[in-house]
Amino acid sequence: MIVIEDNFNMHFKEETYVALGSFDGLHLGHMCLINKVIQLSKVNNAKSMVFTFKFHPRMVINKSTAPKILMDNESKLEVLKNAGLDIINMTNFNSDFMKISPEEFIVNLINSYKVKGLVVGFNYRFGYKNTGDVELLKKLSIKYKFSLDIIEPVKYNEETVSSSIIRKLISEKGDVKKAADMLTRPFMIEGSVIHGKKLGKELGFPTANLKIDKMIIIPKEGVYFTIVKYKDNYYRGITNVGDNPTTNDNKLSIETNILNFNQNIYDEHIKVYFIERIRNESKFHTLEDLTNQLKNDKEYAENRKLEINF
Repeated sequence: MIVIEDNFNMHFKEETYVALGSFDGLHLGHMCLINKVIQLSKVNNAKSMVFTFKFHPRMVINKSTAPKILMDNESKLEVLKNAGLDIINMTNFNSDFMKISPEEFIVNLINSYKVKGLVVGFNYRFGYKNTGDVELLKKLSIKYKFSLDIIEPVKYNEETVSSSIIRKLISEKGDVKKAADMLTRPFMIEGSVIHGKKLGKELGFPTANLKIDKMIIIPKEGVYFTIVKYKDNYYRGITNVGDNPTTNDNKLSIETNILNFNQNIYDEHIKVYFIERIRNESKFHTLEDLTNQLKNDKEYAENRKLEINF
């Protein structure tokens, strides 16, 4: 797989079939587009390509309205690589790109990447102020003689799968199990381990306090059964998302008690996969009550299978 960051400056020699979209989360619907473009490229002896953005366009248009993302670029590239794509273009959406008209955008794609076919979702929009839609794209496909495949909505339990719905499941409901079904893998947050108050250690439940990436969506407050990846090993974990009301921290944190683990990993990188929400974050009257609850949480996690199917 080749990864490029190109804004129509390159000129390919080989023909391509291209999937277009933001692809945040790479959910079931996204993967249908990607699988289709791979299939078309193989049948027609061409290269498969995803054309997406390095950063969400709203980060340029109006940063305050930009959605929290489900997946960082490193994780996105890992999933795309495993899908079997030939080329990933993480183009830079900037002030110049923002001004490109819908037709000019398509012409640029054809001229730069020798496009023979495009694959898009049913609600795909493109070009200046999102004025282009699939109806315009149909007309342009006839005018410029490229094939066009429009993927119909993908449903999960009669509900259309979308990045916005998955964000709500995670941030508003904490339903990480349903989100995982739509994503085809557990929702994951990764980052470096930072120093905290070390109260967990004093109580016999040391925690890895994750540095929060403000661009990534955060699950609803509560306690979750998680799987933690450190280096090449996986561990069960109990992760608290919230502001620790018992100790009146009033500061959002993501803290994980990693079971059967006693290494010092400050400043090191971990991945936390959210498997199931166990309970709400609670305020306990005493530290003894908190400790007893933590024991129950740990017992629950110990009885869960360590399934790594992602």
